[in-house]
Amino acid sequence: MTVSESTNSPSSSPGLSRGSTSSVSDVRQDADDRSKSGHDGAKRGRRALWYLALTITVTIALCTVALASWVASLGPLPFKEAREVSTTVVDRNGKLLRAFAMADGRWRLPVDAKTDVDPGYVALLLAYEDQRFYTHGGVDPWALGRAAFQLVTRGHIVSGGSTITMQLARLMEPRQRRSLYAKLHQIVRAIEIERKLSKDEILNLYLTLAPFGGNLEGVRAASIAYFGKEPKRLSLAEEALLVALPQSPETRRIDRYPKAGQAARDRVLDRMIEEGKVSAEDAAQAKAVPVPRFRHPMPLLAPHSAERAMATVKDAPLIHLTLDAGLQRNLETLARDRAAALGPDISVAIVAVDNASGDILARVGSPDYFDARRAGQVDMTRAVRSPGSTLKPFIYGMAFEDGVVHPESLIDDRPVRFGSYAPENFDMTFQGTVSVRHALQMSLNVPAVALLDRVGASRMTSRLRQAGGHLTLPEGEVPGLAMGLGGVGVTLQDLVQLYSGFPRLGSTVPLQEIRQSGDKPPEPLRLMDRVAAWQVGNVLMGTPPPDNAARNRIAFKTGTSYGYRDAWSIGFDGRMTIGVWIGRPDGAPVPGLVGRSAAAPILFDAFARSGKLPAPLPKAPSGALIASNPKLPLPLRRFRATGDLIDTSARRPLHIQFPLDGSRIDALAGGTGEAGALPVKVAGGVLPMTVLVNGVAVGDVDSRRQRFVEPPGPGFVRLTVMDATGAADTVVIRIQ
Repeated sequence: MTVSESTNSPSSSPGLSRGSTSSVSDVRQDADDRSKSGHDGAKRGRRALWYLALTITVTIALCTVALASWVASLGPLPFKEAREVSTTVVDRNGKLLRAFAMADGRWRLPVDAKTDVDPGYVALLLAYEDQRFYTHGGVDPWALGRAAFQLVTRGHIVSGGSTITMQLARLMEPRQRRSLYAKLHQIVRAIEIERKLSKDEILNLYLTLAPFGGNLEGVRAASIAYFGKEPKRLSLAEEALLVALPQSPETRRIDRYPKAGQAARDRVLDRMIEEGKVSAEDAAQAKAVPVPRFRHPMPLLAPHSAERAMATVKDAPLIHLTLDAGLQRNLETLARDRAAALGPDISVAIVAVDNASGDILARVGSPDYFDARRAGQVDMTRAVRSPGSTLKPFIYGMAFEDGVVHPESLIDDRPVRFGSYAPENFDMTFQGTVSVRHALQMSLNVPAVALLDRVGASRMTSRLRQAGGHLTLPEGEVPGLAMGLGGVGVTLQDLVQLYSGFPRLGSTVPLQEIRQSGDKPPEPLRLMDRVAAWQVGNVLMGTPPPDNAARNRIAFKTGTSYGYRDAWSIGFDGRMTIGVWIGRPDGAPVPGLVGRSAAAPILFDAFARSGKLPAPLPKAPSGALIASNPKLPLPLRRFRATGDLIDTSARRPLHIQFPLDGSRIDALAGGTGEAGALPVKVAGGVLPMTVLVNGVAVGDVDSRRQRFVEPPGPGFVRLTVMDATGAADTVVIRIQ
């Protein structure tokens, strides 16, 4: 045996056997197995982690997709519906004249937090509802956490976690019940709102939509309804109440549950004390103020103008008018008070315009919009009525323009006939030779008709229509001399436009009431020569005013239509022109209704209530002849009518001119069943004359050939007038 053999032989090694050789092999195998097992475990761990990550990722992806799908399913935010508001009509200064409720009856007025609302209210609202409004993105985690903590620690809700934006989301998409789903919905929508709107827009929209009980939405509607004023100036008590009401508008509405509303207001104040926003003293004073217990009506100024504007400017949330709210309110009050004194069936209409611009500053179509007996919803400023003597100044103006007469010219007031037409004065008397100035101031009929005959009725009609006065003649009729005394139709608005041409020295401008963007200044319309217009204004300034009125305050003219159906008074100074009409909307006669005694006092009161000092008329333009009669050129010293003088020596038969035989007269005063004074006017005959009512003498006819009598009451009445020769005339009328 060699050394190598012995060395390599397994049995040659002392202490070793086959069994020990196998053990070494096993140890190696075990080591290899352990190494392989650890590697596999690591791989399995990594695989598990990968599966977990994948699961989480897929879950997040699915949740994201689900959330995105849910958000997408919500659709777009209803901004269009949320921005729908009540149509509001405002005056020239932006003051609310009238608001129209929405189709469903809600009052929702547009609001601008910076211009329409008291800054103190906005500050209190944000301090109570959303202190970090201008910094968060729609959701305030701090507010949510605070609300949750207060709920847990105190056992009841102390403050909400909703932001103003979240509340806006709830208002835009109301939910019947509170739930986690509803809150999540608000959060999502709030984030969307913040992405689409600025903070100011969000606040404005919230202040427009916030509920305040009943059909009131928005802080403007609530402030007007509960406090009777715009929310521009609010007290601390009012601010706190308006902050508290939207939290539970139906259970706290003060017109039904004033105690609950007051308690909610006081809780707002208490919390503001805790947070140092309000002092305890100020809060105590605010708590001492009782809450209102009823709602004020929404403003209803200029109802006729607002209705017409609403029909003219369609689908506009805000309509601007030229009216002045203060003047409109004063004149509406004036018309209502005077109509009440005149009787239950009498209506009053007033129009006031700015001479320079043609802006209508006030329009009163009736004393009471809701008075059916007075036909309150009929705008009498646009009704065609007989103008009486109110067209006479234009007759004289055209005569001045033509050089036919001068204010100091002499003119005859004597019986005269123009063909078959023989005009008479209102008092049935004649004054002989008078100055043209006196004839116009006293509204004498014969001189006016004589001048109209000279200037031409058709020419004057054309001139007035050219200046904006739309005269209405009976069908088939042509302009005639009778139009100078009221034989034509015209509206109060058109008359006021024509009269505004006098202080404008001969030109008028179309009256405007609705202001729209892009409107151009109206083009002037020619009325008459500058000098002639000034002369008319100068003459009318000297017209004797009604009793207890200031003289030389305004230039004015009165008028009374045939049968006492219309009483007028139109006046102007250097700033404004105002027109007044009185009568019955149905055109029935009103005994004793005379422009000078009925309409003129209202005209002077209207100027007084304008709050403006009298503005002087323009100075005489160049070319104006200012001279007394003896210093006038010879052709201007005296005017003679071209008609035929009537021989007054021939006795005219006695005739009752008013009332007409068979007429029905509404002479009952104030609904008492007692008849008011009834004028009886006669023509012809020989004075003295006696008036008999149902055969009983009641007095004599005065020098103006009229007598006011007291009818015995409703029913048929026989009126008889007997003159000095025994001649008589009788009419039978019905008092109702």
